[in-house]
Amino acid sequence: MIRKIKSLKIRTQFALVLLCTGILCFTLFEKLWTNKWAIGEFLTGTDYSLSQMDDMIFMDDFYEAALSYDIPDSEEDTEAAKALEPFFDMTDKYTSVYVYGLDDGYFRAGKYAQIMDAESFRTFFDFGYGILNGDGEQLSIFPMKFRNGTAMVMIYNYQSSVFIYPYFVGCFLFCCLLFLGIVLFFINRKMRSVTILEHEILTMASGDLTHQIPDFGGDEIGILGKELNGLRNSLNDTILKEQESRKANQDLITALSHDLRTPLTILTGYLEVLRLKRGPKATEEYLNKCLQKTEDIRELTDKMFEYALISEENEAPEMAWISTDFIEQCLLENCDFIKLAGFTFQFHMPSLTHVLETDKTMLKRIFNNLFSNILKYGDKKQPVVVEGTINKKGLCISISNTVKQKHSQTESSNIGLKNVRTMMELLNGSIDADTHDHIFKAELRFSLR
Repeated sequence: MIRKIKSLKIRTQFALVLLCTGILCFTLFEKLWTNKWAIGEFLTGTDYSLSQMDDMIFMDDFYEAALSYDIPDSEEDTEAAKALEPFFDMTDKYTSVYVYGLDDGYFRAGKYAQIMDAESFRTFFDFGYGILNGDGEQLSIFPMKFRNGTAMVMIYNYQSSVFIYPYFVGCFLFCCLLFLGIVLFFINRKMRSVTILEHEILTMASGDLTHQIPDFGGDEIGILGKELNGLRNSLNDTILKEQESRKANQDLITALSHDLRTPLTILTGYLEVLRLKRGPKATEEYLNKCLQKTEDIRELTDKMFEYALISEENEAPEMAWISTDFIEQCLLENCDFIKLAGFTFQFHMPSLTHVLETDKTMLKRIFNNLFSNILKYGDKKQPVVVEGTINKKGLCISISNTVKQKHSQTESSNIGLKNVRTMMELLNGSIDADTHDHIFKAELRFSLR
């Protein structure tokens, strides 16, 4: 359940917090207000729901004392009203007593509660009276026998207001503070998540990409944290790969530089010998050796160039629609080239013309790489077979040749093939290359329109 809530949007979570907290605080206030008298008695030991009028002994004495006093004939009968003052003084300072004629209902005499003369109490009472609509004022009306007759006595008691108004304000403030506290706690939790996220972003910005960003749930902050975590992992992997690539390049350059130094040193020695002019026979011998070493140097520089092509990550093909006739032309040009080097070839391509989407320049580089391998490692005694077939899957170009005996035992770095495979993937094609029983065969597959 908590996980489901955490997966909601922040505004939905906030709305739920407001609704649930509002219901909780309203219910709590209602319970506190309904049980106010019991709570007041528990806190103070006094039952504020009972006033002096609820004291049976006092009321008996009050009724008995009334028989000793006369009811004034009218409100203007000040002497009779003053004679009633001892009777009114029997009540406490929270009680107002008023005497009315039983027959005519006119006011005869009365006493105002002394507590109402206190300005602080009167201000607080008027404020609470207006809010609670008279709650806190107890009214009792009953007939009472006096010495000269019966009158209607009206008693107002304000003793409960001493408790009920402060209690109402206290309950109201407590529930409001509880409501605000829960809401602010929720907001503070979200702000803490934002602060933590800010710290994590600053940590990433400083270069530390190994620190895991905490899980903040499924809301907007949680989604942002997960995306930042993915970005952190991606950046970290990219940097690690870049470091590995840089180290591989450095290692390759170091190795090739070392390999170049050896033939260059030997070549320098041969040239020094030639400078001595020891005779035509020796000159021819050392010239042949110099040519051999220059060939070795050329092969090493070709490897460096091919590796640079493989490492070029920003290379993108310029796709265009071409016919299979163009591919046939490229293959024939390469076949004629190796023919000049002493190779023979067998060539076969489909008579029907089709079109495919590819990059002309990249296509030429692919064939140049493959035929360069033939020149380096191919056996001139055996023919080079070039064959093209078309089926439902597309165009397939097959190039096979016999490998020289001295190269068949040597492991190649396959940089040229890696370069070809990379370019074929960029052209949405594929290549399968394998050497079996001294026969090297490469099959290139292109998708046709």
